[in-house]
Amino acid sequence: MPRVPFERFVQTGRIAKASAGPLKGRLVAIVDVIDQNRVLVDGPLTGVPRQEYRLNNLHLTKYRIKFPFTAPTRIVRKAWTESDLKAQWKVSPWSVKAQNICKRSQLNDFDRFKLRYAKRQRNKLLTIAFNTLKKRTKFDGTPRILKKDRRERLRAEKAKGGKKAAPKK
Repeated sequence: MPRVPFERFVQTGRIAKASAGPLKGRLVAIVDVIDQNRVLVDGPLTGVPRQEYRLNNLHLTKYRIKFPFTAPTRIVRKAWTESDLKAQWKVSPWSVKAQNICKRSQLNDFDRFKLRYAKRQRNKLLTIAFNTLKKRTKFDGTPRILKKDRRERLRAEKAKGGKKAAPKK
């Protein structure tokens, strides 16, 4: 089966996110297509009354609920609750990213400082770990045995009473 270039169509039941105006950020369901620029939307569980909305101001999501076109609000509400759309949306990467952007925009100056400081500490630890691994690995990916590793191994063998360590020069 050939791959279709588009997967999100403007169709009845398609869930969209409003991107402008007083509804910005809210989820709506497309109830009917008015013309090529406008659709009839309804968001019974997101506080959006039934109204016409411009397609330019909608971002289509991958979610779709099943109901007949021009269905009344009560049927849209019933289909929305049965599909458990709120829970699916909460865990979607799009929603998580939007929540993180909202959290970040609410940081005050001290919170931004703490975040910057924590990132700096994390990056120091990552750099140390990376450089250690880099030092202990040859260019072709095989492990490299360092001098201090040899010395420690010889000391351990000497403590056990195994081989004698080479005399110092």
